[in-house]
Amino acid sequence: MIRAILRNSGFHPMRLFASAKGWLRYANERRAFQRMPSAKPLPWGKELPILTEWGESSGALGAYFYQDRLVASWLLAANPARHVDVGSRIDGFVGTVSVFREVDVIDIRPQPMKVPNVKFHQLDLMAGLSAAWKECTDSLSCLHTIEHFGLGRYGDPLDPDGHLKGLSRLKDMVARGGLLYLSTPVGEERIEFNAHRVFAPSTMLGWFDEGWHVETSAVIDDDCEVASGSGGHVLANATCRTGVGIVAARKL
Repeated sequence: MIRAILRNSGFHPMRLFASAKGWLRYANERRAFQRMPSAKPLPWGKELPILTEWGESSGALGAYFYQDRLVASWLLAANPARHVDVGSRIDGFVGTVSVFREVDVIDIRPQPMKVPNVKFHQLDLMAGLSAAWKECTDSLSCLHTIEHFGLGRYGDPLDPDGHLKGLSRLKDMVARGGLLYLSTPVGEERIEFNAHRVFAPSTMLGWFDEGWHVETSAVIDDDCEVASGSGGHVLANATCRTGVGIVAARKL
């Protein structure tokens, strides 16, 4: 319990050690910098010590990065009449897609910031789906979201079957002939409360057995290696512990 509280509050013992070690280098470099001559010196302002970035990579390219890039490329190629997104990261996938097209975004959480090409709608899909949202689009994405439905993490009501109810709403939103882009953690099936669920690849593919056709699937494995191909073959053969499964399924 204590470890979870400290982690959620931002306390990381190893990072604390690295910061303490980095302070000596910071102090030495600051002193050396202040002694260097300058053709046009700037006034010295508030100091903001950065103590742990020496030698780090230019950016952490995790599963979200590869997922967002891949699905955005699929969407760009498909060029649907309308695209609706449910719960995907606005500072990731949605932000990328909004560069080249308009997106209607649905989320249970508020979003007070205005983003060009993004129309935001605060809705709880588990509370039901109004007629205006039924078969409303020929293209719908829901990336790394369905696994959270009903776990209460984002203020949603607790429901052990929340993911199934959410999935039903998503399917109802897609018009016949339209595409649903869905991703979720895949691996050994389990609940890691209240963070997320992890689904077996066979479970994810089984969601599209009736009335749908999986046109493309992809897997981002535990080492962030990406594999994709037509149909559900790639996903069906996934062997990761906690990877990401992605499907593009067409409503028949």
